[in-house]
Amino acid sequence: MGLEPFTPGDSIFENEDILRDSHQPETLLEREDELREYQSSLQPVINGARPRNIFLYGQTGVGKTVATDMVIDRLQTDQKKIDNLDVHSINIICKNLTSSYQVAVKLVNQFRPKDQRLPSTGYPPDTVYEFLWDHLKEIDATHVLFILDEIDAVGKDDNILYELPRCNDNGNVPPEITKVGVIGISNNFTFREQLSARVTDSLCDEEIHFPPYDSDQLRSILHQRAERAFISGVLEDDVVPLAAAIAGQESGSARQALKLLFKAGDLARGDNAKAVTESHMREAEPLIKEGKIKSELQSLPAQSHITLYALLRLHEKDNLPAKTGEIYDEYEKAASHFQTQKKTDRTIRNRLNQLNLKGFLTVDEKNMGSRGGSYYVYQFGVRPELIQNVLENIDRVEV
Repeated sequence: MGLEPFTPGDSIFENEDILRDSHQPETLLEREDELREYQSSLQPVINGARPRNIFLYGQTGVGKTVATDMVIDRLQTDQKKIDNLDVHSINIICKNLTSSYQVAVKLVNQFRPKDQRLPSTGYPPDTVYEFLWDHLKEIDATHVLFILDEIDAVGKDDNILYELPRCNDNGNVPPEITKVGVIGISNNFTFREQLSARVTDSLCDEEIHFPPYDSDQLRSILHQRAERAFISGVLEDDVVPLAAAIAGQESGSARQALKLLFKAGDLARGDNAKAVTESHMREAEPLIKEGKIKSELQSLPAQSHITLYALLRLHEKDNLPAKTGEIYDEYEKAASHFQTQKKTDRTIRNRLNQLNLKGFLTVDEKNMGSRGGSYYVYQFGVRPELIQNVLENIDRVEV
């Protein structure tokens, strides 16, 4: 049987792109207080003064990046009306950058044409920072704001978060030439607690916490998007409240709620249904949950991926659950295989604990009595096949 012809038209969606991550809403509902606090923190820039360094934290899907885009866009628009003010912003996503050195290289390359960009290795760190200071002194701007999204990817290697916020104070970039500010955005609550004292003092002039949305807030957000995303009348009344309740209970993430709503609509379209029903939402829930796990796995730092690779090798040998020492032995082999810098056993223990907190691993304490002592063993908390599927599609890990 041949394929049916493609024909324009859709019985469910008016504009499905409105439910996508890439859609920039005109207003950010349920974040009025955070937006007000954000604008207040950037007021010194409009006044021509030194920027405050701002640290935003909260889990994924709670509006941090959207709020940043909105506030920076408004700042860029309004500063044009003010004489002797030229604000330049540089926004990078640090998800795949695992060290301050890599972040510094990427920042330098934001100022350079493609044929003059630095390689990811090969220069001493001090030289890379000097390149960055030179570019900041050369740029024709009164202010430069560095926006470092998902900065928690660098882990404990937080030197960039000391050097950048203090470059005016340390004389690396005289403030009369360019005033520099940093906006750090983290999806990891514990990252803020891991920052060294000198970084906390430098970066966290202002801290803005974006809490998870509750079900009522998610319902408001979904109704706003659904009005324009779906054809009028196709959503049954209980669909939006159910999507909000599921996402509110599991994560408080607007991103998850929107994915649920889109998937339910997509399933209805695939069924040639005339309406999106509760049953479509129930069918969408497990599909989105597995997709969320995959997304979380993909966003992990490189060392966490290599740690999971080591656990996969132990799983293949039927050696799970495994002690920390056994996992570290396998990790060392994996690090050599991928030609990456080996971390200490203490660092890998921390990685294992973080993977446990995210639900990717489970840990049990084994007690051998007064003579044998106690120790911990780790096992996968999700299907190993799911982890293997994710690692197979990551360039740095070949499973």
